[in-house]
Amino acid sequence: MGLQIISASGQAYLRGEVTDEKNAPLANAKIVLHSTGYVYSSGSSGLFGITIPNRMDSITVSMDGYQSVSMEVDASVYQSIVMKPLFTSVTVQKNKLLSFTRNLQLQERQNWRPFGESYSSLVENEFVNTTKYPETGFAIRIDKASYSNVRRFLNMNMKVPPDAVRAEELLSYFNFGYTPPEEDSVFAFRSFLSDCPWNPANQLFFLNVSAKKIPPEKIPASNLVFLIDISGSMDMPNRLPLLKSAFKLLVDNLREQDTISIVVYGSAVGVWLTPTSGKEKIKIRKAIEDLQPGGSTPGQSGILSAYRLAKSQFIVGGNNRVILATDGDFNVGQTTEEELDNLITRHQESGIYLTCLGVGMGNYKDSKLEVLAKKGNGNFSYLDNEQEAEKVLVKELTQTLYTVADDAYLNIKFNDRYTKAYRLIGYDNKLKALSDSVTAIEGGEVGSGYSLTALFEIVSATGVTDTVSAAAGYSEPASSADPMLGMVTVHYRLPADSVLRCSNFRAPATPGTFSTLSASFRFAASVALFASLLKESKYVKTSNWNEVSAIANQSYDMNDPIQTEFITMIDKAKKIYAKSRRKRSKQR
Repeated sequence: MGLQIISASGQAYLRGEVTDEKNAPLANAKIVLHSTGYVYSSGSSGLFGITIPNRMDSITVSMDGYQSVSMEVDASVYQSIVMKPLFTSVTVQKNKLLSFTRNLQLQERQNWRPFGESYSSLVENEFVNTTKYPETGFAIRIDKASYSNVRRFLNMNMKVPPDAVRAEELLSYFNFGYTPPEEDSVFAFRSFLSDCPWNPANQLFFLNVSAKKIPPEKIPASNLVFLIDISGSMDMPNRLPLLKSAFKLLVDNLREQDTISIVVYGSAVGVWLTPTSGKEKIKIRKAIEDLQPGGSTPGQSGILSAYRLAKSQFIVGGNNRVILATDGDFNVGQTTEEELDNLITRHQESGIYLTCLGVGMGNYKDSKLEVLAKKGNGNFSYLDNEQEAEKVLVKELTQTLYTVADDAYLNIKFNDRYTKAYRLIGYDNKLKALSDSVTAIEGGEVGSGYSLTALFEIVSATGVTDTVSAAAGYSEPASSADPMLGMVTVHYRLPADSVLRCSNFRAPATPGTFSTLSASFRFAASVALFASLLKESKYVKTSNWNEVSAIANQSYDMNDPIQTEFITMIDKAKKIYAKSRRKRSKQR
């Protein structure tokens, strides 16, 4: 099993390079020699050397996403071949926002990076005046990578880079209760309003959105392409060996109607396992086990090869998905976040989803994988151990791999009669996206049975701060006679459907006390406060780790190992950040 190498004897040697218009090398470009019909590929640096029968010949160079080039060649002349993109319009797309808030003053701040890791610079959402700007929105996504990455830092007894903390992903890691939608609906809603535990003068608004579950008998056939990084940087126990274990766990859940392929990139780029039925588990597991690391990281070429293979096996009405597994350290071809953004955008409308699985430490490129997942209509997880791999690829398989809504984003129009100002917790935008002044939200992919909980800190309007002790919100939609905190609208498309749809929900303005909330939502508040303290948010300066610990310990489910683990993470963070504070005090 391996990659096919085609060679031919000849009397002349043709040398050259293949690049894009920005002079970036293009690896794995296909080169057809017309006189023989043999097919060659450019190397990891875009270079090629071909033996040809005569000094003069002709070739055609092709690559996914680029215009083919046919030309006569002279072996005595070094060939510099420049390829132009097919989709010039998408390469000038501006950045899109994860959430949209107005009147935000941008402040530059230092983005510290541990080792050689990279994270997108984020700007925390501010309070927004409701009278001036009543409407806000955010993308609905099922990404959870930030939580396990935070856990990795704390387990190493290290402070967490502030930009590595995405509060919405920490919240998404937990299940705070699931409400099945009505039979003809995609989404169900619940909301709760209480006093804010870290700022009693304000209120905390909880919004829970649950997506419908696909019945097991209706789960569509899958066309999955495992795109696995086997470069030299993956030669560590917590990288390629961990990924091999993860994919073998996934194989156990495959069915006969599912098709699996494997594409690798490293010392070579190509198809490691041709399309294979899910019933051939022994063959698939052996192909995974035989993977060995080595070489550079031509991620661009690997992505293009995987999409090409996924397209060739496309299942109409099925689940077509590329699963990219890597430390994200692309060092050959298109390597920057902007270049990867453009690369994936070309395939965005193909109907092929992209799931990204990040691993490793030291050179882990969170920012690059985040871009790929968002632009690839997919999701993003970080695997720090085998338990996390099992959670993502076995226990939450349907959420991870089976989509019920595309391009989903949520809008809420607050009622200024009850709300003076509001602040969305999490969904912070990249500094660069905000500086482009773009008002479009990057919608997300929603998996089967996914339940999202979003939190807003609310400054109440005068005269409506009294709580109703008997109520902690509504579990049923409010009638038109009920006081309304805001109108919630989820915009989305069904998979493989271009029609934009929407679901509405009237969020009631009836407040309750924090103590009367269900345990799951009090626990959600502890997760939000935990994230805010890790980010050193200016909005929780009067709070401390003891407060987080108190809320979490009073509300966590002792029978839930994930919630129990969170309690230990709070204790670790408390020690790490207390030690850091003592060091700063001594330096003064």
